Amino acid sequence: MTQSSSYIPKEPQIIDCNIEKTLDVLGGKWAFLVLRELFCGTRRFGELQRLIPAVSPRALTSTLRHMETKGVLERHVYPTVPVTVEYTLTPKGEDLHRIVKEMKLWAAKWT
Repeated sequence: MTQSSSYIPKEPQIIDCNIEKTLDVLGGKWAFLVLRELFCGTRRFGELQRLIPAVSPRALTSTLRHMETKGVLERHVYPTVPVTVEYTLTPKGEDLHRIVKEMKLWAAKWT
């Protein structure tokens, strides 16, 4: 069988994966621990550092900035001395609670 000379290969289709989109919104490995703490309410940077002792200040700052740009949390700055910065989940962030809860249940069952 001979191949026709008019054969033109199709471009591969790129299909958006919702799991990849979710992981992009969450960012790095610290995001789940930040979410866990913010599900309990508004937290200051120092509180988050104490509650997640394994995270470096740099990694926490990066995680919080990423989550803010993705619309998962809001950053509120108060003009005090020193400056007070608080983080609160947005409705988009609150909506992740069910996902994180299911992950927690899965870990309890399988790990």
